[in-house]
Formats: sequence, C-alpha cells, structure tokens
Amino acid sequence: MTPKECQYVIGVDGGGTRCRVRLRNKDGAELAYAEGGSANVHSDPEGALATLRATLDQVFHEAGLTELDCSNTALGLGLAGIVSLADSDRIQSSFAGYGHVVVASDAAAACLGAHHGADGGLVIAGTGSAGLAHINGTMTAIGGRGFAISDEGSAARIGWEALRQSLLAAENLRPPTKMTRQIMKRFNYEPTTVTRWTATARSADYGALAPIVFGHAEKGDAIALPIIKQAAREILNLHAALQRLGCQRIALVGGLADPLKPWIELQMPYPFVPPLHDAADGAILMAGGKLL
Repeated sequence: MTPKECQYVIGVDGGGTRCRVRLRNKDGAELAYAEGGSANVHSDPEGALATLRATLDQVFHEAGLTELDCSNTALGLGLAGIVSLADSDRIQSSFAGYGHVVVASDAAAACLGAHHGADGGLVIAGTGSAGLAHINGTMTAIGGRGFAISDEGSAARIGWEALRQSLLAAENLRPPTKMTRQIMKRFNYEPTTVTRWTATARSADYGALAPIVFGHAEKGDAIALPIIKQAAREILNLHAALQRLGCQRIALVGGLADPLKPWIELQMPYPFVPPLHDAADGAILMAGGKLL
C-alpha cells in the first residue's frame, strides 16, 4: 500500500530516554499522542521493540482504533540507534502488518520536522548528540555514532565525565567539590560500587547525572563548570560542521537544548533557529503524511 492510500499516519520519535508517538489522519489532523520509555534499538534492541509496540498500542487505543487498522496505517519510525541499512530492514520487518513502513534515525526525523521537509540542518543534544544536514534530498550525518565513541556534548557524555572526575576526586587524584561529593553519595562514597555500576550502565543512566552537573555549574563548581562549557563548545562544533556542508537554517533540539542555551550564548551569539515541528511530525512527513 502506498502512503496516499493509507487513512492514517503514525510518526514515532524513538529516543534513548523517551518514545513519542503521534497519530494523524490522511489530511494531517492529529488524532492521538502517547509517550513511552527508551527506544534505542542499538543499545537495547528487544527492549526498544517492546516499548515501540506498547506505545503504538496506546496511541491506537487513544484514537479509538484497533490492530485491524494497522494495515491501513503508514508508519514512520525515527529511532535512536539506527546506524545502517541492515538496522532499518530489521526494524521494518518487525512491523510488517502496517500498510507502509519507513525507518530512519531519530535525527533524520527530527531534521525533517524542524524544517517542514525543506533543506536545513539539525543538532540534537539529548541523551546522545548528532548533527544532520538535509540538502537537496540528501541526508548527511555527523556524530551520533554511539555513546562509546561519539555523542560529544550530550547528557550521557556530561554524566560520564562528571562521574569520572568524581571517582578521581574520591581517590584523592583531584580536589573534591560539592558536585563530586553529591555524585559519590549516590554510590555510598565507594569507588568499587561505581565500578560495578558502570559494568551495566547505559547512556540514559549516565545522562541522568547531567542535571546535577548543570546545577553545580551554575554555582561555579570547579569541576562542573568546565564540563558544561565543553559540552556547549561541542554543540557549537556540530553547528560549524553543518555550516561547512552548506546548511543555512540550523535548529537545536533535544532535552539539553534549553539548558545549554545560556552556555552557548556565553561563547557567541545564539546561532540556532527554532524548529518548525518535532521529530514525531518529522517521522510523519517521512512516511508520506501531512501536517496541519
């Protein structure tokens, strides 16, 4: 079935922290919206699929529809952790009951939404981070290669560096600060507890420490302050890279977009424009739907 033949269109913004799902009819009117948990198909593929299915069921219920309506629905999935065509094909096959399915990264969906499908750039600063350029129908990604080797300026990286510095301070390799003490208190001030925690910690777990770092940076904490300043520089580096690719209109989205704004403005006039739509609506555009 082609997108034009479908009566409904669903857009999914599946991020590392939350999954947002919006259902519109073929004319673009919103019928329902739902939220779920983490939907990173790279770090937790089975958990992400379970979250997606549960949140899709919820949005169908909110709209008064049933599973029978899946075959008449175009589904756009913008998901964290999509790094290859094989990833897209694997996820697409998991939703074969829908009338039409398109899978791409959450960055691609967010970029389409931010510029209503037109050319432009996007920097995502959330649990992870990435840059994306959409020029003449071609998407070019920068960063966003996974927490282990990329995602500079993200909440996960902020939390990771803060924990690393806190551990060093706990072992008398750095002077402690109020931030390091607060973070180590979570681990009963035991370095071995930190070590055990990191063995299974995911990017969202590190990202949960970011608000602590921001709070102490605002008070001038000697360790928190440079971490947040560096995060702002990394986000500006992504902006500059998108400009070099030819992007003129560049938006900043994600959970850190607002917290980082004053820190970015300390370094230069704020260079980002407001997004026109969110990533869930970008996924709707991706699936061939309309927006009112």
